[in-house]
Amino acid sequence: MHFAKLLTAIAVPALLAAPVTQAAGFPEKPVRLIIGSAPGSGPDIISRLVSDRLYQTWNQRIVVDSRPGAAGAISADLTLQAAPDGYTWMMLTSQLFVASQVLTNLKFNLDKDFQSIALIGTVPFILLANPTLPAKSVKDLIDLAKKSPGKIRYGSAGTGASEHLSGVLLTQLTKTDMLHVPYKGVAQAIIDTIANEVQITYAVLPAALPHITSGRLRALGVTPPKRAPLLPDVPAIAESVPGYAMYGWYSIVAPKGTPAAILNQVSAEVVKAAKEPAFAERLKSLGIEVVAGDRKVLDDWRRDETKRVSELVKVSGAKGK
Repeated sequence: MHFAKLLTAIAVPALLAAPVTQAAGFPEKPVRLIIGSAPGSGPDIISRLVSDRLYQTWNQRIVVDSRPGAAGAISADLTLQAAPDGYTWMMLTSQLFVASQVLTNLKFNLDKDFQSIALIGTVPFILLANPTLPAKSVKDLIDLAKKSPGKIRYGSAGTGASEHLSGVLLTQLTKTDMLHVPYKGVAQAIIDTIANEVQITYAVLPAALPHITSGRLRALGVTPPKRAPLLPDVPAIAESVPGYAMYGWYSIVAPKGTPAAILNQVSAEVVKAAKEPAFAERLKSLGIEVVAGDRKVLDDWRRDETKRVSELVKVSGAKGK
């Protein structure tokens, strides 16, 4: 789904929305929200915001269970081991979503094994350059790459990661040749960009921002179709490369078989929370654009992202293990 269409979809007046059927007595005990990222990460912070807010409504704890590893695949395996009774949720992020298109021999299928609850928001990746690179804009970078095919090196969090696919999309749309250098995480890619071991990299906004403000790295562009509020002076890559769009995103899902009444109730509460000013401002301070999309919005988003990401993975030639 194009982002503009997504915003249109979630702007439908509440009067047109179907009434939410409350699940009798839910929740009667604490809920487990499994995330595939480390404590202190973006998904962890967002999950704890959701947990605190829903506690105010239900007077039941939402326990955030951090299980990092394998790009989030460990969290998916654990979630599917739980009974589909509404008391186990998972944070589905773009990281795990992309990994599921790359990795082989997974024990789960995101499309078939998980039901949508809510799409919380999106976050941009930033195209970062070492300040010594003679490119002060995306156009400069493209011109430089065309003059020196294969000479510009870009780092990523690993083959098939979102940062890698961000680079693949740029080279694909601009018909340029830049050398991909995969790392085991985006932190090392950033460090090596600062050291000029690679000239450019892509990083999610919260990770990129300190290095931009310090001047250690130069922000050339943001990956969504429009500029990021926290970086209003940094153009969208799409301003120079029409059709370019990449996002990081955060959502909540549950194991297949979870009662619809519970899914609807949780979805309504999460969407309501995400629309509240205090909650939304906290997300915006992290560089996250609030979507607050219900189950249908997330279903549509996942379907369209599956098509788009799978095509990019094929172009990238990424191979999983």
